[in-house]
Amino acid sequence: MGILNKLLGKEKNGKKCECGDSAVSNGKYVADSPVAGFIPDLPVPPGGKIKIAIYWAAACGGCDISILDSDEKVLNIGTMADIVMWPIAADGKEKDIEAMDDGAITVSIISGAIRNSENEHMVKLLRQKSKLVIAYGTCACFGGTPALANLVNDANEVLKYVYTKTPTSADFQSQYAKSGAIIPQTSYQAPEGELTLPVVYDVVKSLDQVVDVDYFVPGCPPTQETITKLLDALVNFVYNNVALPPKGTIIGVENKTLCEECPRRKENRRIDKIHEPHEVDVDPELCLMDQGILCLGAATVAGCGAKCTRVGQPCRGCYGPSKVVQEQGASIFTAVASLFPVLEDDPTCDESKIIDIMSSIKDPLGYFYAFSMAKALIKAKVTEGGK
Repeated sequence: MGILNKLLGKEKNGKKCECGDSAVSNGKYVADSPVAGFIPDLPVPPGGKIKIAIYWAAACGGCDISILDSDEKVLNIGTMADIVMWPIAADGKEKDIEAMDDGAITVSIISGAIRNSENEHMVKLLRQKSKLVIAYGTCACFGGTPALANLVNDANEVLKYVYTKTPTSADFQSQYAKSGAIIPQTSYQAPEGELTLPVVYDVVKSLDQVVDVDYFVPGCPPTQETITKLLDALVNFVYNNVALPPKGTIIGVENKTLCEECPRRKENRRIDKIHEPHEVDVDPELCLMDQGILCLGAATVAGCGAKCTRVGQPCRGCYGPSKVVQEQGASIFTAVASLFPVLEDDPTCDESKIIDIMSSIKDPLGYFYAFSMAKALIKAKVTEGGK
């Protein structure tokens, strides 16, 4: 509770750094803290604390946990800011936000995609009340896993499957819904009054497809290094009046692909079958694609430190496309196809072999668009007739 109280500004900042000198000199922030991104004895800003809101839309909660996982660095937030909303940690209410003046919140950090009417209402409210809005995490930046529901493009069909076809739901329905399937309703008139649930949308959207976004912080979830860069920018802005990065900046990424960041040896071998990592004895030094393991690093922007590939797991593309890639899924599909044993001067496989190779990918759409479906050129399932 001591760390949480400190984070929420309920304790005075008396933290001493045991590994070096203070990173504040004459009240000024110095960027060479011995604990990266953590500034011991950080004073309250000269103009008083700023206000921060942290909101969780359609997401798993991992982004909120990643903020807490930033260890000592998170304590600086409580020193320089009052957290006016953070559903998992602070008791800020919607009515409290509505009562604020427009622009009263310095920055809102929003994770998750926009899946339902509540998500849309809250992000529009926070946009109205905030000077800056940050799309935090892959779901907010690109739609993430929730946007795979766009392959269905029918909220009623999704609800029907979830509440009647999944094993536990089907068992419940068979025992307790003899007269008809029980599926949540958006409105119910109870004796005490009307009860409502958010309306689930047919199409899941990224944050910037609903409101204006100032900065993007990708990752599923963002790494500590990325969070540190975000905190450094905020601290420098609040304490030293250092200009923030240009609007639209994607924080924590580099101007290269993850392949260029990955230390594995690349031989550009031809592949004739796609493997899952558990199906082969993974060479710890050789490129995973060279071993027939599908890896999205060729179309994914660098910045995460290639943490997955370093431990033998392929990149799934959570940091989003590199700057030269418009369509992440199609780009990696092309990169994979270029490694098939079909050479202009020495073709060694026919069309049926290509189909066999692609058939070994168990879920192509879910694999190539696991994080970027909302930003794809075709953002939802399209049936005959254009719907």
